[in-house]
Amino acid sequence: MGLTGLEIYKLLPKTNCKECGFLTCLAFATALANGKSSVDACPAISAEAKEILSAASEPPIRLIKIGSGEKIVEVGDETELFRHDKRFNHPTAIAVAVNDNEDLEAKIDVVNKLYFERVGQHYEVDLVALINASGDAAVFRNAAEKAAARTDKNFVLVTGEPGAMEAALQVLAARKPLLYAADHDNYTRMTNLAKANGSPLAVRAKGLDALAELVGKITSLGYRELVLDSGANDTGKVLADLTQIRRLAVRKKNRTFGYPAITFTTTREDPAEEMLQIASYVTKYAGIVVVGTDKAEYLLPALSLRANIYTDPQKPATVEPGLHVIGDVGNDSPVYCTTNFSLTYFLVEGEVEATRIPSFILSVDTNGTSVLTAYADNKFSAEKIGEAIKQCGLEEKVSHKDIVIPGAVAVLKGRLEDESGWNIIVGPRESSGIQKFAKLQFSGKYFRG
Repeated sequence: MGLTGLEIYKLLPKTNCKECGFLTCLAFATALANGKSSVDACPAISAEAKEILSAASEPPIRLIKIGSGEKIVEVGDETELFRHDKRFNHPTAIAVAVNDNEDLEAKIDVVNKLYFERVGQHYEVDLVALINASGDAAVFRNAAEKAAARTDKNFVLVTGEPGAMEAALQVLAARKPLLYAADHDNYTRMTNLAKANGSPLAVRAKGLDALAELVGKITSLGYRELVLDSGANDTGKVLADLTQIRRLAVRKKNRTFGYPAITFTTTREDPAEEMLQIASYVTKYAGIVVVGTDKAEYLLPALSLRANIYTDPQKPATVEPGLHVIGDVGNDSPVYCTTNFSLTYFLVEGEVEATRIPSFILSVDTNGTSVLTAYADNKFSAEKIGEAIKQCGLEEKVSHKDIVIPGAVAVLKGRLEDESGWNIIVGPRESSGIQKFAKLQFSGKYFRG
């Protein structure tokens, strides 16, 4: 909300009717200013005031949706310049470039396989950027038809020719692709195509002044589902433009630049260098990056970086609490106990896997805090662990009653044995000691391999 509580209050009916859920209109205005209520909560607000407040409550960066179906991609809706101020909302979308005159079906098959499971997270490429490299509208349409049949991913259609764009849309209109790009020469026809198909439109001009002018022309035609490209190619210039666009939108509340940005990598001869370029653009502040590489070993680091940047810094990273299975477990498998803080859990999981002894890991819900922090806050207590043992039905899954707790909380042993009725084995203080511990404790006792 760009207005202060007092500015909002001046637009309200000042009846103190309490129907909004607040005691006074001033309290409601303060809640609106802080983003803790919505304009719709006031039943007596005038249409004019509602329009003003609704416009003021829009995020600095407009939310743009690309595609349709389950894999719809959302970019924008950003409110911060720095992640630690609150959070970034929608991760940078990664689009792999595919030319219409190459072995398209083979390339699409490679793109479809670009998904990864890492530390409990699923990463994948978001979009296919279909490029009219041939310059032929018929070839572009045929490529769009083949690509649509080959993948369920959504598309960026890349051509400056409205005729070619229209031909591809005959096939892909229902997928609501991003149309790239409107420029000073074709913007009227491109805007009409975007409006007719309900597709977002990329706007490209050389330099921010020219971009602002072009955005103004397109919005005057009544279309605001836009993505911006400053036309820069050099990495340093791209970063400068991306940062300036974000600052103008977030700090200066400049609506002309209040849209997500798209950029293309230009260092495709060297995949390692391109990966660094992708990482730079993900960090500062691209909404979409179109890449040339389809190599998993280069895309995984960039996707991992993206996942880290777009986590909520106000919320600890967690895994699902409950009983997790490592390997081909049986009723004689060991049971380890830890918290549901993701870093703690995955360190434990990695070490347990390395023992090569099929095991269970009981992840206790500690609201995403580590072992000692949770213990200090009474979230990793004998009562909590005992309750977790019962909730997951552990007694029905193993024939023994032994459970390993972290050595850092060995003090819980007696109380937990009384609380749960289980035999508590004190494990190593650090997860790095699990392999040696398991070899001494469990080899020959539980291992069935």
